[in-house]
Amino acid sequence: MEQSGLRFAQEARLPLYERTRQFRAYSCWRVPGLIQTEDYTRAVLLAYQQRRGLRDDVEAAVAVRMRRQRVLRRGERTVAFLIEESVLRNGFGGLDVMRDQLGYLTEVTTWPAVSVGIIPASPDRGVAGPAEDFWIFDNDQVNVELISGYLTVTQPHEIAMYAQMFGRLAEIAVYGSHARELISSVTPTG
Repeated sequence: MEQSGLRFAQEARLPLYERTRQFRAYSCWRVPGLIQTEDYTRAVLLAYQQRRGLRDDVEAAVAVRMRRQRVLRRGERTVAFLIEESVLRNGFGGLDVMRDQLGYLTEVTTWPAVSVGIIPASPDRGVAGPAEDFWIFDNDQVNVELISGYLTVTQPHEIAMYAQMFGRLAEIAVYGSHARELISSVTPTG
């Protein structure tokens, strides 16, 4: 999908986002795209473009991703994000970009239709150990982000495995004021 450029890849996912009513996303290495600032998105997509050796259409892809974020404010949707604490500390784009992203993430934790859970670092998490980044779209599809691209899972028993893992991770996350305290405790360093 990315062979035609990052803009096309972003546009190709738009119908899935528009028809989904229940989003669940887990991220162990970056802030999920629906809650990224424009500068953070630019830094993430530039990293993809460079790592995968794609043509440079990063600015067009950023514009599409920013438009895609509108789904958070339309219709009857439930959206739940789980983010590893390490995501807050290891960022993209440098100090200013990360400060702005963390400030925006703090704001997102107050949105009524969005749940943001931060999973605190822990030496023993049992079966809820870190996993690869994944998105669950309703109960119809899971997208798993890999180094080389995306894996789409549509088998019901596999989707159920991801939903179960999401539930386990959600149990150890902190929310609301506790999430905001954890976010504010992070000072990006260069």
